[in-house]
Amino acid sequence: MRWLLLLVMLLPVLSWAKDSTAMSWLDNRFRVDPTVEQVSFVVKREVDSRSVVLVRPDGVKYYSWRHPENVSWYDEPGMDIISIEKPMPGPWQAVGKVTPTNQVTVLSDLKLEVANLPSRLYQSETLKFTARLTQGGKLLTAHDFLDRLKLSVVFYEFVEDVESLPKEARPGPIVLGEFADDGLDFDEVPGDGVFTVALPIDIMPGKYRVKLNSGNGIFLRTVEQQVLIYPPPMTASFIQGRGANESHQVVVETEEGALLPGSLAAHIEQEDTEGKVIISQQHALTDEDGLKVRLPNGKLPGSYAWSGWLYATDNFNNRELIFKLPKNHFAVMAELQLDRNLEEFRAQQEAKAKRAEMQRLEEEKQAARTKALKVILVVNLLIVVLVVAISFLWRKRKLKKVLEDKSLVVPAP
Repeated sequence: MRWLLLLVMLLPVLSWAKDSTAMSWLDNRFRVDPTVEQVSFVVKREVDSRSVVLVRPDGVKYYSWRHPENVSWYDEPGMDIISIEKPMPGPWQAVGKVTPTNQVTVLSDLKLEVANLPSRLYQSETLKFTARLTQGGKLLTAHDFLDRLKLSVVFYEFVEDVESLPKEARPGPIVLGEFADDGLDFDEVPGDGVFTVALPIDIMPGKYRVKLNSGNGIFLRTVEQQVLIYPPPMTASFIQGRGANESHQVVVETEEGALLPGSLAAHIEQEDTEGKVIISQQHALTDEDGLKVRLPNGKLPGSYAWSGWLYATDNFNNRELIFKLPKNHFAVMAELQLDRNLEEFRAQQEAKAKRAEMQRLEEEKQAARTKALKVILVVNLLIVVLVVAISFLWRKRKLKKVLEDKSLVVPAP
């Protein structure tokens, strides 16, 4: 009788325990409204447990390894993130070891808002590009979802009617950047729901399709644009100083008419043999199209490097441009020693040539003097001969005349 009384007293407790278990399962159920176009489930579960099983309202089960194409599934220890395009309206359920404290977070009506890419991009430029995820018109700040989103910018070579081509003939993806909301690089505020990427346009000029998608499949929707990539409107070349007292130079030359005059600016970082960085900056004057940045000569032998950024304004639509200059290396000792040897060789050659020229001029002068002397001697000799000849002829003529005069005198009988 006592046991029966105890059992009667425990029935409400057992009933509550059963209802609690049922409520725990009910907490893993969620209803999808017929107006919802896209929904994401963030399911936190025990770390050592397997991925949950997602049950559709009609009883069809989805698994992390088996689900239709309109479903994307990202799983990691302790978490599943499941996104569904055009989900079936009604009650869905997550079956698994879902932690009672976190359970399931439902994100619906997510929209990916992306800034428009400029229609004219330049090869080698770096572009600040932003994207936003909103829910109900407000920025999404669900960090469990956002921290694992992995939005990427993917370029494809433009081909007309690409969908009609077999998959193996379609252009392959070129991933140029991944968005981040960490407050680093070009991102302004960490965790504010605004994703930013420093997009490097390191591909060949041409026409491209650009898609934004989630590389790990958390967010299915993509945004597509078309852009044209032109050759870079400027070039930067490095001229190393030939001697220890001559500065290095970074010379920037621009394509005629591509950039606004006077808009060029440069930030150059030079790294010496000990890793110390020296910054050199320069900007163009109002009417200048090019730019020269002088870098200090480290003088000490060893390996050096330089890199930096170029800034300018596009002349076609007044868009501000940023170009990153990759790190380049150069050796001071080898170059300076070579230049010293070259200078010594040039000096020796110039001295030798100068001596040869002086000797040639002296020889020409000596030859001229000798020639003049010979001419003088010949002329003098000719004059002497001529004088002698004239004197001889004159004497001969005079003697002949005397003889003729004597022959005309007749002696007296």
